[in-house]
Amino acid sequence: MGNTFGEIFRLTTWGESHGGGIGVVVDGCPPKIPLTEADIQPDLDRRRPGQSKIVTPRDEKDQVKILSGTFEGLTLGTPISMLVHNQDARPEAYSEMAAKFRPSHADYTYTAKYGIRNWQGGGRSSARETIGRVAAGAIAKKILKRQFGVDIIAYVHQVQRLKAEIHPDKVKLDEIEKNIIRCPDPAAAEKMIRLIERTRKAGDSVGGIVVGVARGVPAGWGSPVFDRLEADLAKAMLSLPASKGFDIGSGFEGIQLTGLQHNDPLRAQNKKVRATANRSGGVQGGISNGAPIYFRVAFKPTATVMHPQQTVDTNFKNTTLRGRGRHDPCVLPRAIPIVEAMTALVLADHAMRHHAQCRLASDESLPLAADRRWRRRRFRPRVRRAMALLRPINFLLSEHRFPSKKSYAVHKQPNKTSVLGRVGRFGNVLSADHEHERGHRSQHFGQGESRA
Repeated sequence: MGNTFGEIFRLTTWGESHGGGIGVVVDGCPPKIPLTEADIQPDLDRRRPGQSKIVTPRDEKDQVKILSGTFEGLTLGTPISMLVHNQDARPEAYSEMAAKFRPSHADYTYTAKYGIRNWQGGGRSSARETIGRVAAGAIAKKILKRQFGVDIIAYVHQVQRLKAEIHPDKVKLDEIEKNIIRCPDPAAAEKMIRLIERTRKAGDSVGGIVVGVARGVPAGWGSPVFDRLEADLAKAMLSLPASKGFDIGSGFEGIQLTGLQHNDPLRAQNKKVRATANRSGGVQGGISNGAPIYFRVAFKPTATVMHPQQTVDTNFKNTTLRGRGRHDPCVLPRAIPIVEAMTALVLADHAMRHHAQCRLASDESLPLAADRRWRRRRFRPRVRRAMALLRPINFLLSEHRFPSKKSYAVHKQPNKTSVLGRVGRFGNVLSADHEHERGHRSQHFGQGESRA
């Protein structure tokens, strides 16, 4: 009921902000993928609180533990369960929220739906839930990189009115990680950091835009109509806490162009179709076209501010509430690995769905039944000719140079140690004559010797 995401590559997250911990179960992961905690921890470190002066000071190490689904450093193909313990929870800071609904939080809506809520840090609605998404996304990113060569990055493009000037095709991960705001434009990054610091001192918060980019996605991923690739990306991004908007390619700015200006011309290159522009954002008709996929996600200012605000208590009486606790003045720096994770989860799921549906029709390594029968008919005469040529050699190599009638019947047949036996077992192909002779040998020597 809203806690599971994906069709084939699926994850289910669990846990609350101030509970014992946060976890995730990943199902549908292919077997024999190298995986340890060291593959997951770097993305969790980029997401964790307390990493810089412009994020929440909550001190959590967010050390992940893999509980199941791996053996000797490889995935088993079974569900992968992962856990991160909460270590610095302070529920007493939220005691006033037990009787009052925080403005623009999920306090009232959870009560309206379930009739109960965890008021300690927001419970399930807290952004701490995204630990499970990032852990699962790290696995998806590894699969995409290892199997398909897909790279996924995200970066801060805008904070309030401050924008970075950079093209998504040219962004590199090391440029993003050079500053605490995770903006690859150094000049803009400095201004963004100063803005967030001033806002924090004023007890307020700001929002902005994150750009996500996926490079190396082949043409063909996605589905028409209801399971369009951009629709699933939009669902993934809008499921994130504080997200308020999504667009892909030219997005809302595309309305300023004409159709002729907006279209992406196509050209043939090395027997492949390539677009000379990418206003579609790498997706057309709900299916990837081989160009980089890029999109934008808008995040609102953090709802908790350190100023009195009008609200209602649990007895439906008007009152006021002032924000308390430890919160991000801007969610964007820590949203970067979360956006990357959700992108990877969507693409990994669509990659598996594409191969499940289309590989049988396109992969020559999986021939149709009629084709397999044709290959067997073509291959059998060659095996028979090879066996006929090897028969004298097999006879000379036998331990009886001049066999009796009884022993000749044995040497005449392929067995496990003879050359003919090895050829006969190749491809599991034996002629009807050999099957007949095998039965004849059983009549002469009994059940035990027929197995020799």
